[in-house]
Amino acid sequence: MPYIKVKDGTEIFYKDFGNGQPVVFSHGWPLSADAWDAQMMFMSNNGFRTIAHDRRSHGRSTQTFDGNDMDTYADDLHALIEALDLKDIIMVGHSTGGGEVAHYMGRHGTKRVARAVLVGAVPPQMIKTEANPLGLPKSVFDGIRDGVWNDRSQFYRDLTMPFYSYNRDGAKVSEGVRESFWLQGMMGGLKGQYDCIREFSEVDYGPDLDKIDVPVLLIHGTDDQIVPIDAAARSGVKRLKNGTLKEYPGAPHGLVTTEQDKFNADLLAFARG
Repeated sequence: MPYIKVKDGTEIFYKDFGNGQPVVFSHGWPLSADAWDAQMMFMSNNGFRTIAHDRRSHGRSTQTFDGNDMDTYADDLHALIEALDLKDIIMVGHSTGGGEVAHYMGRHGTKRVARAVLVGAVPPQMIKTEANPLGLPKSVFDGIRDGVWNDRSQFYRDLTMPFYSYNRDGAKVSEGVRESFWLQGMMGGLKGQYDCIREFSEVDYGPDLDKIDVPVLLIHGTDDQIVPIDAAARSGVKRLKNGTLKEYPGAPHGLVTTEQDKFNADLLAFARG
């Protein structure tokens, strides 16, 4: 399996399929590159090269005690892009991965990027502050910390219900999807995943959005119970120079799975556009 070693010795696992213009995927918390399998297969079958990595302390990458912060995540992604010498990239980030994509462009620029897609993404900021009144209170994220610390395995099982809106009346629940989420989460390390809670909740990605000068498509479900749309995509699109918001009525946070065919078609259309 392919890895790159970054400057602190951490090994970052990645998948690399197909040929053509590169599409680089960044996964959500607490998942891994496997969350993008359907998109990688679809896009590679349609003439694109697809790359997805496991964020440090997630999936098959090294579990590190330090460096579990968004600056380092963006630098790890930069190292991967440089190592593979990727150009004219279509970047795709879900949830925390959307923060990673935005921060990569804010920190390292867009010279290698053609366009980007942010899906159920955390930018501009999730936590409620005086400057961000639409955000969620800190108590919500402290509850996530408690769940991860006290019984991470059960917490991840329980999290699948709102993540995919399986807790809604009439929802068709897939136990397979729930088990896949749990497995990906448990592949990662406790310390890194615990540290990452701050990165997806408290970091302000607004300044990153302000710097992005390539076309950005935001896709967000109106029933996203994890990253509510008002504080996220509906606010974030206003910070972008060239941003377009596409809302999926009634769709959950995990829409890349529950709305797989619809999302794949929209991704392909935007990539070709």
